[in-house]
Amino acid sequence: MDISVVIPLLNEAASLQELHDWIAKVMQSNRYLYEIIFIDDGSTDASWTVIEQLAEKNTAVKGIRFQKNFGKSQALDAGFELAKGDVIITMDADLQDNPEEIPELYDLIIKENFDLISGWKKKRYDNVVTKNIPSKLFNAAARKTSGLKLHDFNCGLKAYKNEVIKTVKVSGEMHRYIPVLAKNEGFTKIGEKVVQHQARKYGVTKFGMERFVNGFLDLITISFLSKFGKKPMHFFGLWGTFMFLFGTTTAFYIGLLKLYKVYNGMKTILVTDNPWFYIALTSMILGTLLFLAGFIGELIIQSKSNEKHYSIKEKLNF
Repeated sequence: MDISVVIPLLNEAASLQELHDWIAKVMQSNRYLYEIIFIDDGSTDASWTVIEQLAEKNTAVKGIRFQKNFGKSQALDAGFELAKGDVIITMDADLQDNPEEIPELYDLIIKENFDLISGWKKKRYDNVVTKNIPSKLFNAAARKTSGLKLHDFNCGLKAYKNEVIKTVKVSGEMHRYIPVLAKNEGFTKIGEKVVQHQARKYGVTKFGMERFVNGFLDLITISFLSKFGKKPMHFFGLWGTFMFLFGTTTAFYIGLLKLYKVYNGMKTILVTDNPWFYIALTSMILGTLLFLAGFIGELIIQSKSNEKHYSIKEKLNF
């Protein structure tokens, strides 16, 4: 199969028929073998009914229905697991991504051997204050932190080699950072393509200003995970050992100093009256806690490595 189009959605019933027809037209005109995977992330409107109707008319349409709303990252992860295409295209269901971009994205992966191509909505039709300006700040921080020179990390329109999406696991709200996750897994040929952005035609946006706050917090998380995510003991254990050794050394010094002064008849104070005693005690406690945090982190990684953070209610055409 040439292409899998993976589309997460939440309450987008009004746009699905038009989006399907547009994608199918592009696929058929280019003679691609394709599948369209709709992931209904707990919609409360008629989205699933529309997907069922589309699947009856077109066997290339496949559907995944979540038990409830788990989030875009979980929806993408479910679609990635079942996608069979050599190239996987992700796009949003709100008609703001243009399916006419698909052939060029496909060629960049197949003919130019890119691992991942991220869309760049250079000209946007969003609100300048609530979306455009925060988006520019967010992307600047993401570029600085990750080292990837992408202008639009959050663009839903992306293309991947099959092996990329089968390797990268997306959870939490990490869909913004799939290029960073791919880079951390060793996929270094990551490019960018300017894509057309269209004004929303139906419904309302599902993301508010809080997504940028969450985005910056996730950026800090992924920066830490990229270095220590698979070996938390390397971070917590190192600092825990350092603090514990500092505390024990300080306590040992305080004890020796006390004994020296007593032995030589010098004026001295109670050990508990020395502020360094409490610094040493606190350092030893924190060091022990950090070391335990690293050990527990290692255990969690081992036990949670294959755990899914979503539940599927229904599938179509799989």
